Amino acid sequence: MDSPGLLVPVEHGLLFAAALFCIGLAGVLTRRNLLFMLMSLELMLNAAAFVFVLAGAVHGNADGQVMFILILTLAAAEVAIALALVVQLYRRRRSLDIDSLDGMRG
Repeated sequence: MDSPGLLVPVEHGLLFAAALFCIGLAGVLTRRNLLFMLMSLELMLNAAAFVFVLAGAVHGNADGQVMFILILTLAAAEVAIALALVVQLYRRRRSLDIDSLDGMRG
């Protein structure tokens, strides 16, 4: 399925997004450091945003770009809150290892 306005075939874009998402998912599942987990989560969000932009370009409307801006805003808020929590955890524990946080109480 080729769209006349796209320079790259849709299948290539979807494969790229799937690869990016899988790399992010593998990073979240295998890494024990909170910063690497955050970066992997950003990769997954960017893969989803790329698919929205690609779908918007295929269908010829701006809905994908609107969703991209929404995902970008969500990612910025997520990073701001998560980095504040990471800095606070590092000050208390002197480690960003996720296994060292199993003793947290609510």
